[in-house]
Amino acid sequence: MESRSTPNQFLRLGITLVILAVIGGGLIALLNGITGQACLNNLSSCLTNNGWNPGIAGFVPILLGVLGVATFPLLVTILLIWVERKFAARIQDRIGPNRVGPFGLIQPLADVLKLLTKEDITPTGADKPIYNLAPPFMVASVLLIWAVVPFTPYHYGVDLEIGAIYFVAVASIATLAVIMGGWASNNKYALLGAFRTVALLVSYEIPLAMALLVPVLLAGSMSMVGIVEAQGAMWFMFMAPIATLLFFISSQAEVGRAPFDLIEAESELIAGFNIEYSGMKFAMFFAGEFMHVFTNGVLMAILFTGGWWGPFAYEAPLLGFFYLMIKSSFWYFISLWVRNSLPRFRVDQVMNLNWKILVPISILNLIMMALMLRIALGFEQSAGIVVTDFFSALPRTGFLLIGNVVVLVVVWLWLGRQGRQQRQLEEMNRFSVTATGD
Repeated sequence: MESRSTPNQFLRLGITLVILAVIGGGLIALLNGITGQACLNNLSSCLTNNGWNPGIAGFVPILLGVLGVATFPLLVTILLIWVERKFAARIQDRIGPNRVGPFGLIQPLADVLKLLTKEDITPTGADKPIYNLAPPFMVASVLLIWAVVPFTPYHYGVDLEIGAIYFVAVASIATLAVIMGGWASNNKYALLGAFRTVALLVSYEIPLAMALLVPVLLAGSMSMVGIVEAQGAMWFMFMAPIATLLFFISSQAEVGRAPFDLIEAESELIAGFNIEYSGMKFAMFFAGEFMHVFTNGVLMAILFTGGWWGPFAYEAPLLGFFYLMIKSSFWYFISLWVRNSLPRFRVDQVMNLNWKILVPISILNLIMMALMLRIALGFEQSAGIVVTDFFSALPRTGFLLIGNVVVLVVVWLWLGRQGRQQRQLEEMNRFSVTATGD
């Protein structure tokens, strides 16, 4: 019999997730209180006080931090593969994994085992050093981003003063991995797929960087920790909805997810730049993609929706981590929704969307936000307003939101005019072809 999803199933699933989230948040807060915040945040001092060598005591927290930051996204990816399959199955009215383990939860582990046992093939004539380095570079480009992610008010890898620039620089390593894989494979189809993919990635870095500058302006800092702390009174999403939308679209394109999935356009260039990879090398490319999707959700949460901010985040820091994961999951599921709802764009449509629409809008939005923010700060200074809470942030938020609405109206009218002109041109061409045929 055919199994179909019903509204009641979605309702029960949603209620179950909310209950688990509340219970999990309470347990995290309780655990944080039991273990003692001082020892968690000052492990080096605790070890030294217990007789450890000061050098070793200083090295252990760093080692544990690096291992934790690097391991967490890798482990989460295994669960996300199952989540994405189930989510896609619900949208496409099918069951999804349901055989290997309860609810198919062990299916990703079975896939990993299969990929580990598959033969590793290196094509004849390939540049072996570069060919073998490309997959680790793809994974490293995502893992390195997590070094500047503030998980809680007190827990983060490193608080770089140039965290925003670091994120853009590290994310660009994925572009290098793509061109390395396509070039070193000694396959013309892989090379063509790499060229096309790199053109996509490089192009969409421009609106992404322009959108990233908006929360930097609003926070007055390029530090990821500083950007989160600046949203204690109001999330930047309400002050800069255009930048939020631009960053989301550009990050979706940077990952190569639908409707921007030129990376895996099988019908056009077989399997793209990674056609010559097999086994775990092939899996590492897609592991990097799955990690990058969730990492984009984390970045959206940090830059525009307050990161770890929430009730009792300072009193129970691990509760802040829970808030960050909830917000990241929200953006992650929107990304999955977009991927499973929209068809793939052609390469010319992808480039036209970027260079003719997103880049001009991002430049206009950045200039508008800088000008209006300067006006808002001048007004607050003259009026003696200090933004410390939600209500004191309302005037600035309302003023910046009005500017965003005006830009959206202008863009909407401009796009409508461009669409009408395009339709008129197509009708004229159709009429001329018909007249010529007669």
